[in-house]
Amino acid sequence: MTSLILSRRGLLHMSGLVLIAGVASCTTAPQLSSIPSNGDDETADALPLVNQLRSKNGLPPLSADPAAKAAAMFQAKRMASAGKMKHVMGIGDGFAPRVKASGVQMPAAENIAAGQQSVPSVVTAWINSPHHLENMLGRYNGLGVAVAHNSASRNVPYWAMVLSG
Repeated sequence: MTSLILSRRGLLHMSGLVLIAGVASCTTAPQLSSIPSNGDDETADALPLVNQLRSKNGLPPLSADPAAKAAAMFQAKRMASAGKMKHVMGIGDGFAPRVKASGVQMPAAENIAAGQQSVPSVVTAWINSPHHLENMLGRYNGLGVAVAHNSASRNVPYWAMVLSG
């Protein structure tokens, strides 16, 4: 009976250690390269293209939103730094908390892309994607668009658009 209790205790102890080790190895923030990415605010070039699309669909124009610009720049830079096009880059890395931290007015949406070499080409790619198009035609008031490159990720352009309420 004692050996059975010890083995159960041992099993529980080992399970706890495995769980702790697993949680400790998880990250709540993206693992970014030590080589900083550089980014450009492309809102001024994207805004007329998005507003033209919205006008064709009977929707009011968007305006440049400083908080959405900051959130787009943050997302573009972190994708370029990580060399990955992803909305979420780790456990606990949700879109809403990330954009709220930038002061973005909710509701909000985000479009991302990688590889396009110009604002017109990335906006066209988003228009040709049903979900991204839906975001651009949504009930939003503000816009921020940014692109970032990183020599560690072959200078691939990583794009982010944030739409704000």
